[in-house]
Amino acid sequence: MYVFIGLLVICCLALVLLKARKRPVCARRICRMETEEKCRALERLIEPSGFDYERSQDIFISRVDAWQRHFGYCAWFDRTAAWFQMVFDCEPVYFDYAGQTWLLELWKGQYGINTGCEAGFYTAGRLLPPEERKRALFQAVSDEELLPMRISLYRDGRRLFTLSRRHWWLAGFSMGLYSEPARLQMILSVTFPDEGMTRACTDALHERGYGHGSLCVDGYTVTVCFRHAGGPSPMHSAAVHAPCGPSFLRAFSQWKNRLFCRLYLWATRPFSCNLDRLLYLACFLPFAFRKTVCIRKPRGRRRRLS
Repeated sequence: MYVFIGLLVICCLALVLLKARKRPVCARRICRMETEEKCRALERLIEPSGFDYERSQDIFISRVDAWQRHFGYCAWFDRTAAWFQMVFDCEPVYFDYAGQTWLLELWKGQYGINTGCEAGFYTAGRLLPPEERKRALFQAVSDEELLPMRISLYRDGRRLFTLSRRHWWLAGFSMGLYSEPARLQMILSVTFPDEGMTRACTDALHERGYGHGSLCVDGYTVTVCFRHAGGPSPMHSAAVHAPCGPSFLRAFSQWKNRLFCRLYLWATRPFSCNLDRLLYLACFLPFAFRKTVCIRKPRGRRRRLS
């Protein structure tokens, strides 16, 4: 595996050197574009990924109509995440309300070459016994059930970004930044529609070990400070059964994440913000751009930088 990755990196570097003549042409092209023109171009390019670019914080945020909404959530996603270069801490909070089981889940960590965090709301459509919750497939809440959420992500005490939306899955990612999950702190605030739902979620958070200093309730608004999972998370508990062991898998994935973060920054080094970096990458190395933002090439046509 190490030999394969080494050969891949060498091939990528060789390709960049072969295309060195194209580098200044692409750089000048990006520099000539107006900021608003850049934003429109990038939004068009990343639309299939389910994310938008927020220029004020230089981050990528999840869209309400993202294609990920149709897939729902199950604990298996967290158990296998490290195999796909996603190394994070997760906190699933299950509670019963209005005749069905709800799930509020928090994530923070490294997603490929992105440092980020997420907060998602899902429902089971019925009441689930506790032993069935980790096997069930939950669906994203409907438009009528969207809740006002606010998330802030801190790295070593320094705030990276803050997002506030009415959403089902509020997520933000800072591209090109490498972090260990333990260095991150996520603060989530959710405003529920009534006292019953507020109490149900608060009781579930208490059961997960959140209390004074990590949980605050103000009316119908619940604020949680997520540093470490309050109970056994699906990722950590299931990883024990992984063939290579949890620590090796996470460490190996993080080694690759760190490597590709450096490659991304090196390949786009004429620029400092992700707006310019990604447009430059789309012009200079289109295949690398598609891999970076996880976009598959549409059949019959290509999206081009114009």
